[in-house]
Parts: sequence; C-alpha cells; structure tokens
Amino acid sequence: MMKPLITLTLLAAAFAVSAETNGKAVIAHRGASGYLPEHTLAAKAMAYAQGADYLEQDLVMTRDDRLVVLHDHYLDRVTNVAERFPERARKDGRYYAIDFTLAEIKSLKFTEGFNVINGKKVQTFAGRFPVGKSDFHVHSFEDEIEFVQGLNHSTGKNIGLYVEIKAPWFHHQEGKDISRLVLKTLSQYGYRHKQDNIWLQCFDFNELKRIKNQLEPELGMNLKLVQLIAYTDWDETQELKNGKWVNYRYDWMFQPGAMTTLAQYVDGIGPDYHMLVDANRSKPGHLQLTSMAQAAHASKLQVHPYTVRADQLPAWAGNFNDVYDALYNQVKVEALFTDFPDKAVSFLQHQH
Repeated sequence: MMKPLITLTLLAAAFAVSAETNGKAVIAHRGASGYLPEHTLAAKAMAYAQGADYLEQDLVMTRDDRLVVLHDHYLDRVTNVAERFPERARKDGRYYAIDFTLAEIKSLKFTEGFNVINGKKVQTFAGRFPVGKSDFHVHSFEDEIEFVQGLNHSTGKNIGLYVEIKAPWFHHQEGKDISRLVLKTLSQYGYRHKQDNIWLQCFDFNELKRIKNQLEPELGMNLKLVQLIAYTDWDETQELKNGKWVNYRYDWMFQPGAMTTLAQYVDGIGPDYHMLVDANRSKPGHLQLTSMAQAAHASKLQVHPYTVRADQLPAWAGNFNDVYDALYNQVKVEALFTDFPDKAVSFLQHQH
C-alpha cells in the first residue's frame, strides 16, 4: 500500500495538470467551436476534455431578465427562430434574444452559424459541423456555470470561466442592466475576486469603467477585467453623446499612451490577433510585430488575442502552428482564443 504522503503528492500532481504551460493558457473560443456548434454544452464539454484552461461564455439577456450563452444579441444566425416565430422579427429583419423568454429560446433548435443567401442557409465555415444536424439548444448562464463547476468537481481540475458581456449599450437602450446581472450571478457562484479563476471581458470601455468604479465597489467584487479592442469601422459599440447613441471610436486605443490609460481600469487587453502583427511587412518566417503587445506588457497588462482558426489562416502563416508560434513565442501573449483548443494544447505541450 502506498504511503499517505506519496499518495497525496501524486494526487496533487494529477490535479495540477492542465494545458497551461510555462504560464501560457488556452481559451476555448465559444468552446471547441471548430468541431461542434459554438457555445453549446457539447462544445464546452469537448473543449474541457481537450485541455483548455478557460471556456468562454458570451452573455445576452432575455425578455424575462435571464442570461443566456449566445454570441449575438439576436437569434437568427444560429437557430431556427425564423421558422418557429416568423412574426417576431424586428423592422431590421432580425430576431432579438431580448424579445423572447428563456423558455422560448430554450425551445429553439441551435445549429452551426449560417447566412441566408437566396433563401437558402449557407454555412459560414463549410468544413465544420453540418448545419441543422443533431439536437443542440441554447442554455442559461447558470446552466453553464454549474456544468463547468460540476466537471471541476468530478475531474479535480480547476478550469476557468472567460465571460463576455455582449453589447451593454444595446441592453441599456432596451432598459436592462446586463452588467449588474452578470456580476450578481458570478458573485452567487463564488466568483468575486482577482484570485478567482475568471476573466470578465467587454468591448465597451465606458461600461468597463462603470464596472470598475461603480458596480464592483457596490457589490464587494474585484474581478480581472479585459478590454476587448475593435476597429471603429466594425460598428461594434455605441455610446451616448449629447443625448444620441453614436458609434464608439476605438482609434485612441491604437495610439501611444493608450495602454497606460487602459491599465487604470483593466488587467488585460483582448485585441484581434491581426492587430499584433504588421501584415503588410510580414511573410512566412519573417514577422514584423506592431507595438501594441509590447506597450500593453509595459503597462503590466496581459494580452489575450482572438481568434485563431485552423480554417482561416493569415497570409503570413504557412500553417496553423505558425500562428500559435507567432503569438505565444514572438508576441509573447499570455493566452489566446482558439476554435481548436486541442491544437493549441498540443502546440504548447510540444514546446519543450
């Protein structure tokens, strides 16, 4: 029989094993979304089993004030809502989650992302899980937290949450305070402080300031926050100016001194990974980096870029591992988002 001390040491070593290698982490972008429909519990289970360090949750609100795990604040790209509730579209033709109850949303069939072209559903990534096949559904934020915490309990691992508050500006327009609800829900499940295994991200700088300066102090919380970075012409975020909602300008985040400003409010940045490499001056084997990551690191910010996809490589990469090598080893990011967590885990594990 093993001595108790040896047994405990072996157990501790087993529990410590995860994808995180030399301080580098893998974030499963909407789960293992390269293999299964994004944000489904099946995709999260696969990412968990593949060794991801964090599973991402994008959150939007329902009509009855519940949080659902959904990338868009509308339902028509990934569900059969147009067939089930044809009369519920808004004037722009979209079906917004905020117009449906949690029960209605859970009743929908969920699928791989698609666009409707000439009346037909055309899959966004043709090589991924076929549109309309099998049986997937939207779930609540609570469902997913309990799913991850349950797996952590049964496996002995400690895989983290990586939560994004989607379009708080839109929710404000609709009279809903999504950030407060997200924080309250996290607090109820034990995620309250920087040492807890969670990152909270948002594209909305004004909302992140509000979370840092107002909501967290009110709720006795202090989470690790991340500023997601977009280009202004993506129309990602709106802000209220002189009583009107206008497109938010991200240009200042690319200027000298921006990271010093961001570091007053957040612990990391989440740029598109293309923002970290000068594509015009880079070619396979010869990368030219932008100054963004270096500036962030100089301000003690972590850098967690999005999204590395095996089926969507940049011109400067000869293969998939070239992208991981560029980001982990040359840009020196601490973590990255990928649709293929198994490939990132394998890359990190074969580094040494």
